[in-house]
Order: sequence, then structure tokens, then C-alpha cells
Amino acid sequence: MKVLLVDDHPLVLSALQAVIQSIGNDTTVVGVDSAAAARATLAADDNFDLVLLDLALGDADGFDVLVEFRSTYPAVPVVVVSASDRASDVIRAIDSGAMGFVPKKSSHGELYAALEMVMTGSMYVPPSMLGLEFGRSGGAGDTVPGVMRHAGDTQPGDAPFGADARPEPHQKLPSLQDVGLTPRQAEVLSLLLQGLPNKLIARQLNLSVETVKDHVAAVLRALGVSSRTQAVLAVSQMTQGQGGFSWRPPTPR
Repeated sequence: MKVLLVDDHPLVLSALQAVIQSIGNDTTVVGVDSAAAARATLAADDNFDLVLLDLALGDADGFDVLVEFRSTYPAVPVVVVSASDRASDVIRAIDSGAMGFVPKKSSHGELYAALEMVMTGSMYVPPSMLGLEFGRSGGAGDTVPGVMRHAGDTQPGDAPFGADARPEPHQKLPSLQDVGLTPRQAEVLSLLLQGLPNKLIARQLNLSVETVKDHVAAVLRALGVSSRTQAVLAVSQMTQGQGGFSWRPPTPR
């Protein structure tokens, strides 16, 4: 695996290089400290399996760089590694095409899990996002509320008084099997979760862009959401992964 790390903080860059390098002997890590150096590196050799991108770069806005890289190198997945854990930043990164978002306060194990999921074609969402209400991105200064913890993550003394209550049938989240996607819609959802725009989904599935738009609209309706980011969060809630989520659609017959 060949990984490009982009972070302008020397200590963080060095630590990330050490962590990624420890994944295996066949892992090559290239670290750069600016957007300009990252552009030059990819222009000289775009044969990377993964880019880890910090949002706080000294010479460019990290979100702008994310959009640029996803447009210029659509085959190279990008994972944001940021000191921020704001819901609005996570959602904006996903909307911009990131395959994952890893807060820098995450453990090495969480980073490993995130990279493993991304490299197998899945998308990683921080555990704190799994309970996010659809459509709530928060303001620019909002942090992810504590109510977004997993059900088993309560701290001493803060267990909800209704912890033993069971949800009524109408309160239960549907499963992906309950959604009833067609095989083609499942394929579209799989590519949508990989952050691909409609044009690339159309190219991969040999469909027209208009047909893909129709399928995307049908998928969003089936999930009960109104945007791609909400679809990602909906799937994460349905699968309830520990440390993110991973889902692959059924193989079309």
C-alpha cells in the first residue's frame, strides 16, 4: 500500500508516518507538509492507494484541497485526518468526497479500522456521528453533542432513565433489507457511499447521468433522507458499526 500524508505539523506528520508504516512491511508512506508539495507529489506520481489529508494547512484550505484532489484523482480515496471533530466538518468532508473522517484524538486502533474499511471500498464515519439526527449539521462552532454516543457508551451516573425500555415498532430504525432497494439501486448506493459523483457512477455502471440521478433519487427516498450525506448517516445508523460502518450491497443477479 502506498500512502500520501499531508499535514503541516511536523510532530503529527511524523507520528502518522510511524503509525501507517507499522501496518505492514509492504506499506510505503510519503509525507509532505503543504498543499503545494502534495500537488507536486501527485503530479509526479499519482500511483497512490490512499491520501490522508489534514484540513488545517498553512498554504491552502483543506476542504478546497479535498475537492481538488477528488476531482483530479477520482481513483485515489482521500481520508481527512483532523483536529476537529465538529459534526459540520465531518458532514462537509463527506459531501466533498472524502471516504472517511478520522479525528486526531482517535486511537491507533481506530485509525487502523478506518483505513482498513476505506481500502476495502467502504466509508468510515466517526462513532460519534452514528446518532446524528438527519439534516442537523450544526453551526460552524458546534461540537458533536454527547447524545451521539453508542447506546452502551454511557458514563457512570448518566444512564438514561429509560435504558431498559424497548422501542415501539414504529420507533425502530429499518434495516437495509427492509428498505427494499433493487439490485441496481444497491449498486448505485454502494458507489454513492464511496463518494463518487453521478458522472463517475454513470461511467462505472454504463448508464446515462440522468438515469443515475433517477436511481439516486429513488435511493434517497427509500432511505427517507434528502441528501448524500444523510444517506451515509442513515446507513451508519442501520448497520450500527462499532467505530464506523461497512456495508456492501447484494450482488445483482
